[in-house]
Amino acid sequence: MKPIINFAFLLFMALNIYSQQTKKTKSEDSKSIYNIQDSVFVKTRNGAILSVIVVRKKEDETAKPVLLQSTIYVRDKGRDIATLKESADNGYVGVIVYARGKRFSSDEIFPYENDGNDTYDVVDWISKQKWCNGSVGMFGGSYNGFTQWAACKKMHPALKTIVPYVANRPGLGLPMENNVFVNPNYEWAFYVGNNQYLDTIAGYDRQRFRKMQNKWWETGVAYKKLDSIDGTPNRLFQRWINHPSFDKYWQNMAPYQKEFADINIPILAIDGYYNDSQNSSLYYLRELQKYNPKANQYLIIGPYSHFGAQREGEATINGYKVDANALINTKKITYQWFDYILKNGTKPEILKDKVNYQVMGANEWRSAPSIENMSNGFITMYLTNSKSDKFFSLNTNKPVKKGFLLQEVDFADRENINNDYYPDPIVRNEIDTSNGFNFISEPLKEAMLINGSFLGEIKASINKMDMDIGVTLYEVMPNGEYFHLSYFIGRASYANDITQRKLLKPNVIETIPFSNTHLVSKKLSKGSRLLVHLNINKNPFSELNYGTEKIVSEETIKDAKEPLKIKWYNDSFVKIPILKSP
Repeated sequence: MKPIINFAFLLFMALNIYSQQTKKTKSEDSKSIYNIQDSVFVKTRNGAILSVIVVRKKEDETAKPVLLQSTIYVRDKGRDIATLKESADNGYVGVIVYARGKRFSSDEIFPYENDGNDTYDVVDWISKQKWCNGSVGMFGGSYNGFTQWAACKKMHPALKTIVPYVANRPGLGLPMENNVFVNPNYEWAFYVGNNQYLDTIAGYDRQRFRKMQNKWWETGVAYKKLDSIDGTPNRLFQRWINHPSFDKYWQNMAPYQKEFADINIPILAIDGYYNDSQNSSLYYLRELQKYNPKANQYLIIGPYSHFGAQREGEATINGYKVDANALINTKKITYQWFDYILKNGTKPEILKDKVNYQVMGANEWRSAPSIENMSNGFITMYLTNSKSDKFFSLNTNKPVKKGFLLQEVDFADRENINNDYYPDPIVRNEIDTSNGFNFISEPLKEAMLINGSFLGEIKASINKMDMDIGVTLYEVMPNGEYFHLSYFIGRASYANDITQRKLLKPNVIETIPFSNTHLVSKKLSKGSRLLVHLNINKNPFSELNYGTEKIVSEETIKDAKEPLKIKWYNDSFVKIPILKSP
């Protein structure tokens, strides 16, 4: 049973700790221009205690708009305070709240699960403080982006705007993508969940987790046994894999379906073509557009990684040298936005329309009224079984005669891996042709602008009841290099409904639609060709789906007695969004 916490005693202890930590710098603090309340506690409606820091300018006691960061990352040795001082320097009150169980909170740590309600309570508390003028804005990236959307699950009247960068959407981009659990969040669970701060020893021990991953791959034990191999129980990992469907556990963490209709505040989102969790971040915007078409939302997106989008971009990302005008100052744009919304300032110049995107290869920015309107047409291309040199033909004409390509995948084989889909490097001299199938188009007769997220429909029959597929889209440039544009990884049994699994019927042709791919904008030059790589996902970096009726995380190499046999039919197709010139 969890012990009862005496709030007064907890407050006394925290203040005493803070007094000890700041004793050496007392003389420096007295000269500071900031009023720093380092050990504030906010009690939530259901009794949790949250640790909060507030920073204001000393000489200015007027009520101001408040900029809130809600995070699970405790970096209070200087980094967090620095961001709060920046807010104060820009004419705001800076506030940061740490998730339950973090910093001076003694509650149990459960990432994602309580942030929506807790952040709502902190916004409510802020709105009642004498230094708040009644307006609260939020900003931040990754987990901090998620908490902003989570706070919108139930709108507080004081919350006037949010600026999420590369926002996570638990259950969609992590710890699983299209219902396939991927490995990176395994070690992250220790990093944020082991103590009230950050466990950098465990979180940064890549050798430890690589060893665990490889041993799991080699031995073929169930995916849910990863922590047994590691030798340390991972309670969060076990909690997550009990929910392979996008069920109420995930749905309750952030706005879901009709809840988006109640989000009526201005929103500025910033993302990247090569942000790993891009489909999480854009999910929010697409759902908001769907349920609230008049929503006041803006997007800035370009060739940025997960971290680059939160800073100033990167001159080179995964080996690709970005266009000169692609680099932006995320922090500067953020404060311009807050001034625009909260102080009747000028709208950031980069916001020409609701969607503002950098076109790779063209060294230019463009804009559109919505994500859907980034393109004004699609090219439908069929994955045929006709040879085209060393590959197969990717053709705009649907094959007249039905045919298929046969692939066999032996999951008991641990010498070979399938589905090299990750965009690193972005530009490469060759691609893996040892397994799967590659479909290549004829050379483009003129330059073409790919704009948006490609989608498609796979027609296939298998001898089992499920499979995880990968579809990767490349530009084959005239010089023969491959430019990674976008990819999809997903579980066939969830293709029609991510909330409910529907197993495939063995040896029956199934239709497997896919659409949750990574958005991109790229100018393809004349003479370039499109290439689609189709494969089964089998590698050490995610769950292995052996194709039985069992829960996938419980399958073992013993379920790999018979190789998976797939017939990929030639009426499968991809639809590639393009922007045609007037």
